[in-house]
Amino acid sequence: MWIAFRAFFSLLFLGRLPREAARYLPALPPDVAAGDLPRAATGQSAAQNPRPTDASATISAPPALAKPAAAAEPARQSENAAALRTEGALMLLTLLQREGRLLDFLRESLDGYDDAAIGVAVRDIHRDCRKVLDAHLKVEPVMPGQEDEAVSVPKGFDPSEVRVIGNTQGEPPWKGVLLHHGWRVVDAKLPTLAGDVDRHVIAPAEVKLT
Repeated sequence: MWIAFRAFFSLLFLGRLPREAARYLPALPPDVAAGDLPRAATGQSAAQNPRPTDASATISAPPALAKPAAAAEPARQSENAAALRTEGALMLLTLLQREGRLLDFLRESLDGYDDAAIGVAVRDIHRDCRKVLDAHLKVEPVMPGQEDEAVSVPKGFDPSEVRVIGNTQGEPPWKGVLLHHGWRVVDAKLPTLAGDVDRHVIAPAEVKLT
């Protein structure tokens, strides 16, 4: 306990550990030079303070804690990638709502309409939403061929591209029937919103003044 108190106040006021506490730190690995430690940890530059060889070195943290910013970089990149994916999805939904009122159609109950009325509405929504896809996305089939045609699933196929249904005993290649050719986006051109626009507002409320 006494060493812990001394280490706390020594770091707080002097920026270094006392000799009694420093001896409990792990030794530096052979491939880590003194210059690899930050100046705050050594108290001097690399030229003034050669790599210590005993346990009395005045370092404030083990080498593993010397570069917290580098360790946090992958987490920030992952968060940025997730934010970009969310923003792209919201933008596409905004375009489909703006041109084809897709969200209005999906959120409305169709129980009170007959088939003829639904057919007329779907025709317009289909036309306008397809226009959005043609303008902003280029897609192609994952597996060429028509539905119900015989196809072969090759060895080493990507499960994210081909979903196999049925008996999968043994090793591929497998023979089967194509149920759906799948879709792959090969190019996306979505407009960029201004920085002060709320991406979560898919469609603004409309008010007619009286």
